Amino acid sequence: MTQTAHGVEFTQHLSETPKSAEERAAILANPGFGDYFTDHTAIVDYSVDAAGNGGWHDARVEPYGPISLDPSAAVLHYGQEIFEGLKAYRHADGSIWTFRAEANAARLNKSARRLALPELPEEYFLGAIRELVAADKGWVPSGDGEALYLRPFMIATEAFLGVRAAREVSFRVIASPAGNYFGGELKPVSIWISREYARAGRGGTGAAKCGGNYAASLIAQQEAEAHGCKQVLFLDQFNDNAVEELGGMNVFFVMKDGSLVTPALSGTILEGITRMSVIQVARDMGREVTERKITLDEWREGVASGEIAEVFACGTAAVITPIGVLKDATEFIGSEDATAGETTLAIRAQLLGIQTGTVEDTHGWLTRLA
Repeated sequence: MTQTAHGVEFTQHLSETPKSAEERAAILANPGFGDYFTDHTAIVDYSVDAAGNGGWHDARVEPYGPISLDPSAAVLHYGQEIFEGLKAYRHADGSIWTFRAEANAARLNKSARRLALPELPEEYFLGAIRELVAADKGWVPSGDGEALYLRPFMIATEAFLGVRAAREVSFRVIASPAGNYFGGELKPVSIWISREYARAGRGGTGAAKCGGNYAASLIAQQEAEAHGCKQVLFLDQFNDNAVEELGGMNVFFVMKDGSLVTPALSGTILEGITRMSVIQVARDMGREVTERKITLDEWREGVASGEIAEVFACGTAAVITPIGVLKDATEFIGSEDATAGETTLAIRAQLLGIQTGTVEDTHGWLTRLA
């Protein structure tokens, strides 16, 4: 069967052995994050010859399963890989919507340019999401704080060991039902300061969403977990220990006058879709938001003086999470007894309300999927 989504035809080869309604219900009762996957995947392939003739083709939905790759596939040797993350939300009337998918499509292409991968037309990106959710709409949970997490990604599949941009690529979307990222009640988290490791360097891939950035962060994340922290903070040690971002989230500071400050994008910080949205939502609420350099010293002194009233992190998976303590072997900034701040909670409620359909979407951020 062939379906048309956003002007692109997707051939459907649906699973003959999908999970039963009972199996889905058991999973959705406690989905966790990234532990379970839906029955299908959406795929679009890309290939060109040496002269550059060809392009994207064979858009389809297939049963979820292993990917067959030649051992010499470029992604396995040279790391040509990028990805995105967004969610599908079930609204009260049963309809399913996603949030700012066009921004994710644009960021995927920004990452593609940096990793020498082909840009994907927006209609393929949006069509793949729509077709996958249409096939697996029974997997979209409806519990408080729950959603279907969508993971679009692009990998270089060409079997070739020469060092050049691959001429064969696969774009795919998989989906996973997701609960609360940090689990249970919303409580401030502890963050470990990485003194030894950097997430990205000047001129590197810090502004791209590619797997290598996350691989490089894992050793620091392990160090954080060993010290009882949920996330790790990366600093620019060559720029007065300027705050950059967490292992997978952007950082915001709420000042005592109610304004917000967040580190300015510098080429080493990922431009988060949630970050963009927090800035707009805060401004809609009448709050001033400044993007500028903010250092570890300013964080320390601001918390001590009361100039910094609240700190929170944001990202697609967790949306908004308050930060209680920032620490390492010599530092301890904040309080383990901290509670989520009023401004943090207000912005979080507004943003989640837009995503889940309980607050009016005045910016046209929502796209209906089913």
